[in-house]
Amino acid sequence: MVSIRLVTWEEARSEASRIRFAVFVDEQNVPAEMELDEHDPQCVHALASDASGQVVGTGRLLPDGHIGRMAVSREARGKGVGGSILEALAEAARRRGDREVVLNAQVQAMGFYRVHGFVEEGAEFDDAGIPHRAMRRRF
Repeated sequence: MVSIRLVTWEEARSEASRIRFAVFVDEQNVPAEMELDEHDPQCVHALASDASGQVVGTGRLLPDGHIGRMAVSREARGKGVGGSILEALAEAARRRGDREVVLNAQVQAMGFYRVHGFVEEGAEFDDAGIPHRAMRRRF
């Protein structure tokens, strides 16, 4: 069982940074200086906790309806954590009046996003050395 909390950057910073650095910097070799940015303080952040209360996943929703920085710790993958984070962020966007959400999916994860109603658009592009593609979900 996973629980999701939607919080500010100040509340999320410690745990979200830990997970994002483990996944993006350590596992995927994204340059550390690219991981945290000026958008974090403006975002709604999701923190996913497992049954023991350990934070195992994170994601963020920007003011423009963009979902990003979706990351789940290695030991929690394949257990629905990412889907729970994604749905919580999409619902937060819908509740505030957004008519759609968009994201830049790593190409290898596009199937995951399709299951959650996202449709790819545009050409593949490189972000931090990883192939990505824009995807959109309308409400």
